[in-house]
Amino acid sequence: MSISKIEWTEVTWNPTTGCSKVSEGCAHCYAEVMAHRLQAMGAPGYDNGFELQLMPDRLMQPVKRTKPTRYFVNSMSDLFHEEIPDSYIEQVFDIIAQTPRHSYQILTKRERRMAEYFKTHVIPSNVWMGVTVENAKHGVPRIDYLRQINAQIRFISIEPLLEDLGELDLTGIHWVIVGGESGAKARPMDEKWVLPIKKQCDQQGSAFFFKQWGTWGQDNIKRTKKANGRLLLGRTWDAYPKVV
Repeated sequence: MSISKIEWTEVTWNPTTGCSKVSEGCAHCYAEVMAHRLQAMGAPGYDNGFELQLMPDRLMQPVKRTKPTRYFVNSMSDLFHEEIPDSYIEQVFDIIAQTPRHSYQILTKRERRMAEYFKTHVIPSNVWMGVTVENAKHGVPRIDYLRQINAQIRFISIEPLLEDLGELDLTGIHWVIVGGESGAKARPMDEKWVLPIKKQCDQQGSAFFFKQWGTWGQDNIKRTKKANGRLLLGRTWDAYPKVV
């Protein structure tokens, strides 16, 4: 568990580590790069690099934290990965249910397993459930699966945004995060893809959060350091969903 540099959360909690690729958004996975770096440093939990690993010794971490906190669950993995047993996912949600003082943001690219799991399990009221939407082929269909989930907050992370997504049905989607890709092999993001998403959020009532341009700036220049990395239309956009 560590304080996060991710702009839209506070603390990361990784009861599992490691993952595998399922779509175009995974091609240059930041977590995979970080996992191999941590492996080289000898960090606990990364002795097998980015291979999936359950970390039961981390399950109790949120219980020990008394300050109400917004957690991003599995920033280094995917809670609905096909190799994680239902019994272990249940343990994660048991901890979440035991700690209503915290909010938990869970993001997945495995929308089918997510939907199947919640057919027989009740989602705790302090869960923000989200899916990644990187393109039209793989990402946009995930939104329909997310809409089936009776979560207090449903959100989509459009990062990395890889193309124009066209018209989006944001019915029942409370929050939309948009960002470009980071890293040496990052693919550029076009402002012409971003602005229609913001417009549709405004029209359909979804809170809009612009996370970053990434390695390629708004000016379509690749750089090692971000320049005006969070500005869109000359300002930052940091809206959060309303929690009832």
